[in-house]
Amino acid sequence: MRLLIAALLLAAPLAAQETTESREAGLAAWDRIFEKVSHPRCTNCHVGESGQPMWNGLGYGADTVHGMGVLADETRIGALSTPCRTCHVTTGRANTVPHAPPHISDAWRLPPVELAWLGRSSAEICAQMRDPETNDGNDIAELAEHLRSSPFVAWGYAPGAGRSAPDGTPEDIAADVEIWGAAGAPCD
Repeated sequence: MRLLIAALLLAAPLAAQETTESREAGLAAWDRIFEKVSHPRCTNCHVGESGQPMWNGLGYGADTVHGMGVLADETRIGALSTPCRTCHVTTGRANTVPHAPPHISDAWRLPPVELAWLGRSSAEICAQMRDPETNDGNDIAELAEHLRSSPFVAWGYAPGAGRSAPDGTPEDIAADVEIWGAAGAPCD
């Protein structure tokens, strides 16, 4: 029994060190994740209840609401106003024409209201992303898979036609989400 207690006492500092290192790695991964999700290419569609995509910080002049009177409403596809598909055709065609509506191989729509990132702090987005109640019902593994497989995420990292994009790839952010999740999804 004494030997067991001695072994546990000796192992405790090692376990604490691993937890600290893991937390530090998780926080570093979160910083990289936030750098990506706070990029205008992401936040301009992650707008929440307003339903109005934005053209902020993308080099199109003054920050403004998306043109053409787009309002995604509660459908997130603009069904009650100008549907996204009016301009954003579902196709795998390359996005080579500057300032033309982007094309992807999925029906264009805004993310769910619960996934609003525009104007939110790192701590707010972190808390939102780790909670399935506010991240569209995903656990960490599902978030990573979404980042790897979503045509929207893929387009955001390679929008073509001279458009700005966050640094890295969908695989980079998915790997960081896995590191962050393995560390307990720390926010601060």
